[in-house]
Amino acid sequence: MVTALQGAILAAGRGDRLRISTRDDIPKPLVQLGGEAMLLRQARALLDAGASSVVAVINSETARLAKEMALEIPPSLRLVVRDTANSMETMLALADLLEPGWFIASTVDAVIPQMELVSFVNESRRKIEECGDKNFAGVLAVTRWRGEARPLFADVTQNGLIQRLGEGQTSMVTAGLYVLSTTVFDLAADARRAGLDALRRFLALIIERGMRLEAIELAGTIDVDDASDLDAARLAIRKTP
Repeated sequence: MVTALQGAILAAGRGDRLRISTRDDIPKPLVQLGGEAMLLRQARALLDAGASSVVAVINSETARLAKEMALEIPPSLRLVVRDTANSMETMLALADLLEPGWFIASTVDAVIPQMELVSFVNESRRKIEECGDKNFAGVLAVTRWRGEARPLFADVTQNGLIQRLGEGQTSMVTAGLYVLSTTVFDLAADARRAGLDALRRFLALIIERGMRLEAIELAGTIDVDDASDLDAARLAIRKTP
């Protein structure tokens, strides 16, 4: 039975596309969304969805500005400062920060309605408990592709098994939300030897090495990459009861 589900936020990037489009030189984790920094909003969302605690990997710029802004960090959120080389290394940094077991991770810019987030966590728990495959690595949230730039396409079977992740176009793309086993970190050395430099490539490697990833489709996700995404996310939050 899955009891404790650790929470993690991947927030070590600079968010350059958002900075350029908004002309506001603020790290993405500190951008205001619904009256609070995206980092704090995401931590609260994960906790409300069932995470026992949350660790966030942030870069030194975000840490410095958060201190200057006197950002109030709740006791349930632990900030770890790592200037990682890429998104894969941000994920792999969690290997030293989490206890062995299962964890829910999200990018800091994945805006997901809370009811869908809770449903995703509950369904992921069910899949973990019912799957008898010792190679079961976890669950990825996916959503219908709506023309976003640079998506990670997912080839998903009718029963929810992810067969492939990559650039080959399909109807589904990943949504920046994952429930994973810490056993995926066993592939870290192989990933580095192969010269992988992005989280999307690490996720693809999990499948290539014979580990099982399943998908759960979400409907209302917004990946905040530029100013138009931020406007859409703010509008969606205002409309949420």
